Amino acid sequence: MQLSRFTDYTLRVLFYAAINNDRLTTLSEIATFYDISVEHLRKVVHALSKSGYLKTFRGKNGGIQLGMNPADINIGEIVEQAEGIRPIIDCEHHGCRLTHFCTLQPILNKAKNAFMTVLKEHTLADLITSKSMQRGLIGSDLASAVPNS
Repeated sequence: MQLSRFTDYTLRVLFYAAINNDRLTTLSEIATFYDISVEHLRKVVHALSKSGYLKTFRGKNGGIQLGMNPADINIGEIVEQAEGIRPIIDCEHHGCRLTHFCTLQPILNKAKNAFMTVLKEHTLADLITSKSMQRGLIGSDLASAVPNS
């Protein structure tokens, strides 16, 4: 199973915003840090702000900031929202002859549910407490200032 680029960018934006939550960050700053398109990020940030995960501020000194406590942001829920609820293989859409009696689909559904169960065991706060993650996102000089939650 592979997550979409949209989900990947969604998680990256949340990581960056969480580590730098003491200030506003900008789309161009995040795009430069990850070397990705501002246009891709604009869609991600829009979706995250609509869901309340981010607050956005317009204007010259605008930017983004987490809209929730990192401990309240569930990784499984984020992935579920970004990916949408759909089967791993959409047998009905592809007109498969096995659709009504296939034994593979229930196994794939079970695997997907196990995957999501593991993701739902973790919050954004869990993922950003690692010192190496902090150093990677803000630099070793500032990582010591970020409290472990």
